[in-house]
Amino acid sequence: MSAGNMLYGGDEIGALVFDPGHHSLRVGYAQEDTPKAEIPSVVGVGPSAPDTNMDLETKTDNNVTQNNTSHKYYVDTTYINVPRSQMEIQTYMKDGMIDNWELFEKVIDYAYAKVIQSEPEYHPVLFSEASWNVRNNREKLTELMFEKYNVPAFFLVKNAVLAAFASGRATALVVDSGATHTSAVPVHEGYVLSQAVVKSPLGGDYLSMQCRQHLEKIGIDLTPAYHIASKDVVKERDNPRFTTRKVPENLTQSWQNYMQKLLLQDFQMNILQVLENPYDERVASQIPTVHYEFPTGYHQEFGSERFKLAESLFDHAPLGAGQLASTSVGMCDADVRLSLYGSVVVTGGNTLLQGFPERLNRDLQLRAPSNTRLKMISANGSVERRFGAWIGGSILASIGTFQQMWISSQEYEESGKSQVERKCP
Repeated sequence: MSAGNMLYGGDEIGALVFDPGHHSLRVGYAQEDTPKAEIPSVVGVGPSAPDTNMDLETKTDNNVTQNNTSHKYYVDTTYINVPRSQMEIQTYMKDGMIDNWELFEKVIDYAYAKVIQSEPEYHPVLFSEASWNVRNNREKLTELMFEKYNVPAFFLVKNAVLAAFASGRATALVVDSGATHTSAVPVHEGYVLSQAVVKSPLGGDYLSMQCRQHLEKIGIDLTPAYHIASKDVVKERDNPRFTTRKVPENLTQSWQNYMQKLLLQDFQMNILQVLENPYDERVASQIPTVHYEFPTGYHQEFGSERFKLAESLFDHAPLGAGQLASTSVGMCDADVRLSLYGSVVVTGGNTLLQGFPERLNRDLQLRAPSNTRLKMISANGSVERRFGAWIGGSILASIGTFQQMWISSQEYEESGKSQVERKCP
């Protein structure tokens, strides 16, 4: 079947689901349980090699792409995490939306070449988007997918709607806490109530910053693993003894910051925990400590401070997760509020902090009207919680009744990019 003759993404051909976020881009086939790949939302941009090496590297490796001989681009963990002279780390996302289209295309090129390993014209594509995405961005993505990648069909859905679908709900209050922000988005019968979307800049990156400040303050060496050749086992709280590895000169600050951020993310996901009630030093100090070893070999037990650091997601009025959620519901019509409180969907990688859903539940119960039946829906598995929007997209794109919803390449040729505003609410 030629791509041109294909009006809709039928069952006989695999639709693809792309879910871009600040931490990573999730990509895979519809009908599958999990994404095929999770590609970091950053790209390494370095100076181009001399012509002789460049041709050889381009031929042998699609992960490294060239652009008019002035820059070389490095995509995905294996390539980004290698120390390279003068390689800057840049992201294509800003405020939940695609911002740097040139870098974004490099990542999409890589996804087709290395992850999907198939030509784009054979696969309908469903993309997720932030609930506050702007018309210009939506049209630009539509144009890119049809014009550059020649996809047979395309669709764009709000990620909150997809997260609700993944939990089997068409109406829900979706509380999404990711890398750069936490948002509360009311979804009613499959549509976002955009006037009641509320978000705050408190997310995983904010927690990383808090962790860094705390660890530096108590004098812990945050040298990342790439800089360490070998280390000695030391007694707890003893000074670390390690040998540094020789690394290329001219490592950029952006790359070093990125590697340190990976270390901090590992620390926060393993150590931080949210108390069910507001932080109380006496209660926190009675909970068993947790042991953590840094790449340098230094290790220690962490006690009450791990709760104090996580508390910032909830105690910052009016930006705490509970306040965001109740504010969002309060901005909706009175007749939908009970149904929103009746299915609060918790999603996003940052919600994997132990105790996050329980604390959100407690904060909402205090703010909700007394006659409210509050129901918290948070998937137990980390995969379902982190990839909620992607899984919702996988379900949606494989439903038989959805197949007539696609914007086909034929419709795009007839009406252009403005089709996305008409067909994708």
